[in-house]
Amino acid sequence: MTTSAPTGSEYAETVLDRLDHAFLAAHDPVAAREMRSYMRDQFTFVGIQNAARTAIARDAFSGLGHPSVHDLITFAHACWARTERDYQYVAAKHLRRHVRVLPASAIDDLRALVVTKSWWDTVDELARNVVGPLVLAHPELVSVMDEWIDDPDIWLARTAILHQCTYKGATDPDRLFRYCLRRSADTEFFLRKAIGWALRDYSKVDDAAVRSFVAAHDSELSGLSRREALRYGERVAATRARRATG
Repeated sequence: MTTSAPTGSEYAETVLDRLDHAFLAAHDPVAAREMRSYMRDQFTFVGIQNAARTAIARDAFSGLGHPSVHDLITFAHACWARTERDYQYVAAKHLRRHVRVLPASAIDDLRALVVTKSWWDTVDELARNVVGPLVLAHPELVSVMDEWIDDPDIWLARTAILHQCTYKGATDPDRLFRYCLRRSADTEFFLRKAIGWALRDYSKVDDAAVRSFVAAHDSELSGLSRREALRYGERVAATRARRATG
């Protein structure tokens, strides 16, 4: 399912006009080529570093007040329609900043963003910092994550796996472990990596539970997922061992 981009937001039009002018002035073709190469030639870039892009975005939003839900969604869709990847970065971070404004119904628009121009950079930002907080604020959306984990689109499945990564003690470990097992047989690198990262993040809350899960499902998890899952706990254990002998 996809949604069409809404129209009629003066807020979105003003910000985009400011971004267009600022990005044009800041364009660095050499840096843009390097960034495009790093992203495997999938996207074009303005060619500015994160700090400079953040400053430009801050100026673009200056004086406009708080955006409405319509403003947020309109702006995000418009940025996703732009060619340069920088626009999507600005939109994703803007959604992150104002995620508390979003209603549960925004999950359909977020789905459209996840499956459009998909790559780990925007998908992970949306998964961890927009979809995740939205689901936490609206528990009825857990059923949507239960659908996404089985979706053939790997980016929706990756979002479902990663969406609890900022939850810490509010994480539902049963759901996390179940999602990891549901896609553990998948050979897709981005899913195997996501499983490992999600487990690693939860190991910072309950390392014993993660180690127990990995041990119980050693033959089902890929080597990549296992290594990532145990990385944090092993580093903590090594640090403690050095201090004990130090």
